[in-house]
Amino acid sequence: MQRQFSLVLSRALGGALLALALSGCGLLPEVKDETAGWSADRLYQTAHDAMMSGNYSRAVKLFDQLEARYPYGRYAQQAILESAFANWRANETAAAIAAAERFIRTYPNHPNVDYAYYLKGLVHFREDQGIIGYVYELDLSERDPREMRSSFAAFKELTAKFPDSRYYQDSVERMRYLTNAMATYEVKVANYYYQRGAYIAAANRAQGALVNFPQTPANERALGILRASYAKLGITQLADDSQAILAKTFPDSRYITGVKETPWWNFWKKEEESYAVQATGQLAAKPWWKFWD
Repeated sequence: MQRQFSLVLSRALGGALLALALSGCGLLPEVKDETAGWSADRLYQTAHDAMMSGNYSRAVKLFDQLEARYPYGRYAQQAILESAFANWRANETAAAIAAAERFIRTYPNHPNVDYAYYLKGLVHFREDQGIIGYVYELDLSERDPREMRSSFAAFKELTAKFPDSRYYQDSVERMRYLTNAMATYEVKVANYYYQRGAYIAAANRAQGALVNFPQTPANERALGILRASYAKLGITQLADDSQAILAKTFPDSRYITGVKETPWWNFWKKEEESYAVQATGQLAAKPWWKFWD
């Protein structure tokens, strides 16, 4: 009897708690949407003002509401573009790229579609710099080359499709900068291999930089590394050929003369990293101060 009474009591309490929980939902105040009933014009103007004042999170929210409620018309089109910009400035790079690509797919003939390509290139241009990138301009050659390639592709597509775009010249200059940065990245990798004695890998990487990024400033250092790597490998003919090309292309190169302007106090520079080594492929005489070897 006691057991049956306990079972009935527990069921009654469970039912009471469930009823209380369900009724409690109605006790919570309803969250009102301040934009309910707003026209497309009012939604856009409010979102645009929020964006211009730097309140990017609010701007994105309002642009999304505008596109959802009024999916057709000029306001929806503009909302996608400005939402992409606001997301970018809010450091929501994935959302910014997605919005730009969606605009390109949905409105390929829109008069402002060139801006979508340009913005996509800008987002990739700074994608992995984060907040510091807006304070201190980071060296692109130190970054992930995949983002540089994506940025270059977006700018290249813009310049190919819209030669009269207002963003054309800036895109060309950014492409040139990205080309130099990617070439420098490849040469830094080649030098990394060289410093660790992986001369075959160093030569391959330096040669790749020369083939894929011709006529860039990094070609000088690439030829120096290529010459030094072949010399270390004992491939005399290729080393001499690299030296000849270097001398003809960069006759005053520090990789030819072995002279580099360095601060007087920087006397601890590693011998293997010197320009003299990459110019000749051989270690120079031991410095007077290196008496412990």
